[in-house]
Amino acid sequence: MKHKNKKMGRLKKSINTAFLFFIGLLLMQSCSEEFIDVVPDSLPTIENAFKLRNEAEKYLFTCYSYLPKNGDINYNIAMLSGDEMWIPYQTSIISDAFEIARGNQRISNPYLNVWDGSSAGGGPGSLYRLFVGIRHCNIFLENLNDLSKVPDIESSERKRWIGEVEFLKAYYHYYLLRMYGPIPIIVENSAIDAPEDEINVRRQPVDDCVTYIVDLLDKAVEKLPEEDQLVRTTEAGRISKTIALSIKAKTLLIAASPLFNGNADFATLKNNDGTLLFNSNYDENKWKLAADASLEAIQSAEVNGKSLYVFPTSSFSLSPTTMTQMSIRQAVCERWNSEIVWANPNSKASEIQRLAMPPLATNHNHNDARKILSPPLKIARMFYSKNGVPINEDKTLDFSNEKELRTATNAERFNIKEGFKTARLNFDREPRFYADLSFDGGIWYKYDSPSKSDEGNVWYVQGKFGDYAGASHAFHTNETGYFIKKLVDWNQVTNTEGGATYKDYAWPEIRLADLYLMYAEALNEAEGPSPEVYNYIDMIRERAGLQGVEDSWANFSLNATKPNSKTGLRDIIQQERLIELAFEGQRFWDLKRWKTAASVLNAPITGWNIKGTDDLGYYQTRSVYQQIFVSPRDYFWPIPESAMIQNPNLVQNLGW
Repeated sequence: MKHKNKKMGRLKKSINTAFLFFIGLLLMQSCSEEFIDVVPDSLPTIENAFKLRNEAEKYLFTCYSYLPKNGDINYNIAMLSGDEMWIPYQTSIISDAFEIARGNQRISNPYLNVWDGSSAGGGPGSLYRLFVGIRHCNIFLENLNDLSKVPDIESSERKRWIGEVEFLKAYYHYYLLRMYGPIPIIVENSAIDAPEDEINVRRQPVDDCVTYIVDLLDKAVEKLPEEDQLVRTTEAGRISKTIALSIKAKTLLIAASPLFNGNADFATLKNNDGTLLFNSNYDENKWKLAADASLEAIQSAEVNGKSLYVFPTSSFSLSPTTMTQMSIRQAVCERWNSEIVWANPNSKASEIQRLAMPPLATNHNHNDARKILSPPLKIARMFYSKNGVPINEDKTLDFSNEKELRTATNAERFNIKEGFKTARLNFDREPRFYADLSFDGGIWYKYDSPSKSDEGNVWYVQGKFGDYAGASHAFHTNETGYFIKKLVDWNQVTNTEGGATYKDYAWPEIRLADLYLMYAEALNEAEGPSPEVYNYIDMIRERAGLQGVEDSWANFSLNATKPNSKTGLRDIIQQERLIELAFEGQRFWDLKRWKTAASVLNAPITGWNIKGTDDLGYYQTRSVYQQIFVSPRDYFWPIPESAMIQNPNLVQNLGW
């Protein structure tokens, strides 16, 4: 695809050093020795930045510094903007994303505005400024491609650095495309004295945006190292060939999905010159391209030693039930484990663990275990039964009265405290339900288990009003009665004085399980059900302690033939993806690209009655909030009103 190139002009000879350092400092957290240090000590003027390798490396890390901090609940756009987790409103934390979930997005100072970074009150959007990040990438590429610059760098390292920044530039375009739909393509920076029409860029058609991003990623792949060529102690988190191939696959997957592929809802969106920005014709071949790209990413990952994580044998005596749950939990939390394709060095997951963790005993401090990340009842219902099928399809188990009280038996002691009475919804569920969630009576196994095993004296949640994890705190309240266990590393320790220690981990942007499900989804859409599709779903289900798709549906589902059709298997793959990647910031984007957000995000947020003090009072369904999602408007972010005023060539997304 040919793109209109903008003449490369010279930017100002110097950039305010203090400003750039301030931005880098804001965007980055301090890093341990396991992370690449992407915070430069200082930044020289442009004329000095590329005289020597050491100064050029600082500019490289500035390009890295715009990577979104997805391990931070305030900065991960997807976590609180949708319906996957709810928080108490304006008490424990103030979240711009949560304003979006509550239907308060606006075009004047939009929440989580990464278009130009302006944000009322200096919120998260003010730190992202992705077009500024792209500008820095362009400066870097212009100078590193000039062989007269940085004379003391080895040619192989120059090539690698160029590949890294080509990836970052492509990734920032991809991130903007996912949020805003058609975007301007910034091939090169314009001079400050360039003609007005060159400075006032236009949005480009979606297909052109995808082609540009994919072509740039292909260029980067040729220059990037394999994963096993990175030095673990100093380069963990730097971009590898597998990471670039994975983002290429993700780009092609969203391009093939209903939001972008033949979406008639946006057929009227066009530039002022009449250029249509969406192709309303459906193209099945886009799924084939996505499948091929996903398989290539998988093969690259596996060649570099990636595999689905399995919790190793522990010095503690653990049951097979707990070992399976630990494999599921630690696939996210275990640092640099075999399943992590890309861990984001810009974001370490410490505070998010504190916000997820509930107090488990009377001396556990509510400030160190805030328990505010609350999955709604519909998320609890989403997980399969113990037979690996949806709870409303299981022909052997009845979940129709989900609040019916039942007492946990000895056989259920690894999931629910023996002798504890809790809701029927919490029984007979798949291992991922118990690995990802906890609830009133739910076991929370971790390193400092009083019994040093999962038998006898073990931690469990007590969530009724007035209990340790109950809703009696003035600020730190769980809104639904469900708690997120998945994001808390099992090494979390609460000491006798009430303080807590959390083991940091770099936020996993991409896991191998994600790639497997991407491939299964794209291949099913391109070719329909096949042994290959089943295989990639079943590998994940096996790790999760479940039978394969065909056997589970044949033996336990009211709809036994569901996996045999493209539409039936599509539903299965989508639910499998929502379960496997729960609480990792994927659901929000998936609901949008599938065009199911309009129905899912208009359903009420509900939970148990958190003010209940006894079984009967607590296990009543409580309406927390009625979400409103306006279609097609809310599928994309609004372009900031200020940007529209400054650039008359921009057109606003529909509905805003």
